[in-house]
Amino acid sequence: MIKVDKLNNINEDDIRNILKVWESSVRATHDFLSEEDILSLIPNVVEGANYVNDLLCVRDDKGIIKAFMGVHNNKIEMLFVSDDCRGMGIGKKLIEYGIKILNVNYVDVNEQNIQAVGFYKHMGFQVFKRSELDEQGNAFPILNMKLK
Repeated sequence: MIKVDKLNNINEDDIRNILKVWESSVRATHDFLSEEDILSLIPNVVEGANYVNDLLCVRDDKGIIKAFMGVHNNKIEMLFVSDDCRGMGIGKKLIEYGIKILNVNYVDVNEQNIQAVGFYKHMGFQVFKRSELDEQGNAFPILNMKLK
């Protein structure tokens, strides 16, 4: 059974686990990013984890975070599943929790992350806007999606 936990007070172990999950997920799905791009984004992950209203996670039986989702004002700001746990329904469980409990309606996704775009469409989101640049001004197009 997949259990969703809310992270209220993030400690150093949580941040280390979140960064491991993030890096594992990004390396598996964001093949359009260079090594330099990946390393430059690490501070944004930590900042984002501390910024969002709600930070949710799924842990393994040893208490290690294997997936996390950050939600801020009805929008998924980050959702990452460790590469070794992809395809197990964890991302789906986090989104369902977000929709049902946190009234999630929006998500932004890199257009080049084809797997994520398909996943969000499968979960009921549809594209309503496209931006040529990401939030950092890089040429990684972003799709703004809204729950149908």
